[in-house]
Amino acid sequence: MDLKTSCPQKILTAENAISKIKIGSRVFIGTGCGEPQHLVHAMVKSKFLYDILIYQMLSHTLSKYIDQDNFLNRFSLKLFFISRDMRKAAFEGKIDYIPAYLSQIPSLFYSKQIGLDFALIQVSPPDRYGYCSLGVSVDITRAGLVNAKTVIAQVNPKMPVTRGDSNVHIDEIDFVVEHEEPIVNYLPAVKRDNVVAQRIGHYVAQLIEDGATIQVGFGTLPDVILQSLIKKRNLGVHTQVITDGFLPLLKNKVITCKKKNHIPGRVVASLCMGTEPLYAYVNENPMFYFRSSEYVNDPNVIAMNDNLVSISSALEVDLTGQICSDSVGYMFYSGIGDQVDFLRGSAMSKGGFSIIALPSTAQNGNVSRIVPNLSEGAGVATTRGDVGFVVTEYGVATLKSKSIYQRVTEIAQIAHPKFRDELIKSAKKYHYIFAGQIPPAQDDLIFLEDYKTSYRLKNNKTIQFRPIMPSDEISSRNFFYSLQEKRVYNRYFSKHKVLGRKALQDQLASVDYRQKMVLIGLVMRGDHQEIVALGSYAQEGDLQLAEVAFVVRDDFHNMGIASFLMDRLENIAKENGFMGFTATVLDENEAMANVFKKKYPDLKTVRQEDGVSHVTMGFDNS
Repeated sequence: MDLKTSCPQKILTAENAISKIKIGSRVFIGTGCGEPQHLVHAMVKSKFLYDILIYQMLSHTLSKYIDQDNFLNRFSLKLFFISRDMRKAAFEGKIDYIPAYLSQIPSLFYSKQIGLDFALIQVSPPDRYGYCSLGVSVDITRAGLVNAKTVIAQVNPKMPVTRGDSNVHIDEIDFVVEHEEPIVNYLPAVKRDNVVAQRIGHYVAQLIEDGATIQVGFGTLPDVILQSLIKKRNLGVHTQVITDGFLPLLKNKVITCKKKNHIPGRVVASLCMGTEPLYAYVNENPMFYFRSSEYVNDPNVIAMNDNLVSISSALEVDLTGQICSDSVGYMFYSGIGDQVDFLRGSAMSKGGFSIIALPSTAQNGNVSRIVPNLSEGAGVATTRGDVGFVVTEYGVATLKSKSIYQRVTEIAQIAHPKFRDELIKSAKKYHYIFAGQIPPAQDDLIFLEDYKTSYRLKNNKTIQFRPIMPSDEISSRNFFYSLQEKRVYNRYFSKHKVLGRKALQDQLASVDYRQKMVLIGLVMRGDHQEIVALGSYAQEGDLQLAEVAFVVRDDFHNMGIASFLMDRLENIAKENGFMGFTATVLDENEAMANVFKKKYPDLKTVRQEDGVSHVTMGFDNS
């Protein structure tokens, strides 16, 4: 459609279009990378505008003017999210932040709780039917333009054409300003050292299975997390924002959306924030389905996606699982945004869950982001009941269905080692945990990642094996009481009826992952894991030998689990300087004896009294 032919009366210069805005008007501006920069510049430069209320979600261009003399006397900024460009202004009290769930912002316009006189938006040129595209910014922009009394659109040939709910007919636009300029480029701040982010990505990737549908936010850490998913298969996407971090996964067909049950084959999103390669990729690409925020961020819509994994970040996490993501103390830093929407939607999703990912420290390692209680003034954006997992560079804390005592143990375990002891002391002071609770190890246990493995059973189920952690106390207790009395006797040489908390704590405290190692095998039961096998070794007497033992739950017998455990334990023991295993075996425990004979045909057996044999098994170091 040729605008000059079809609607010449609508075409104005930016200055003439802005002159339609009156003193005291309420003006909506399109979001972030989709904002009409040319119109914003013209509005600020107008000498006739005063007492203008501006509503925007992510603001970019206005950050160039906010420190100028007289700007704040003419314009009042009401922002739903504090962008990086506006953070300094927020700290200085120059903007007004409106905390709101992203899914609910459009309703503020539709209900007229926030009235709008003008909407300044940016669109692509109209097609032959008169439809323009909102391109990279549908989000709350559609609600803004629909509810404004007057719509002024910058028509920019460089705006990508996107599919979905991004169409705007020329009849919906009151005035048109034709102006070509580059779309705003917006990349996360680059950090020199990404080792911490890479470690976080490593742990996050362990939680995400092939075929899952993911939501990921904007920033350096989310981009590194996306890189860690490059070996996954058939991922889907239902997310608020698409960034350059998605491109490698899209181009390498890691993201296919083939396994999505809700809008299969399509990447569902609300806006794009990135650079020209990203904008070129989404342009007229039918794989992308852009919808407004009241749809994309509606927890009920999110929950329609099975296996939806929400990945978001935080500024602080306290020991009970409360999350602060929008303020540093009393200083507003970002916004509620889409986090709560996606956390609640993922919790309702069949097979879905949420992940909060953050570095364990800030300010060059001098401040812990894992804290006994949130900082004074910090906002609780996400309650302790909403979070599934918390991930730092030191591991994964599982919070869903966990008590305060269990949460403290899990979360302290993933704090920076130098802060763990103080966190446990604070938890005892607040009576979050028992006075005799053992603190987590002070070591950086990243080396334990090499000891994690999996084993596929004959029935195609998979057992995940990893070293036991102090936070496994309740799971270990449950495992003990799931064993038949005969298994307990064969393993512990006594008819234990009770495994007291102190005894279990003592066992866990003695595991140093070198001279004493305990591996546990876990299977998924619904949306949680439970222990079905345990194998251990511990240095006994001879410095070169370690005593080994294992126990497998009855319903997992005869599946090769014990032999697999023995292989794993031997490899770890060799790494730590041991030359062989010893074991004490009851004569009636034929299953254990057979595992040892199969693995070590040259073992030496010394029969002792009371139906017990002492077995010595040397490693083959060839």
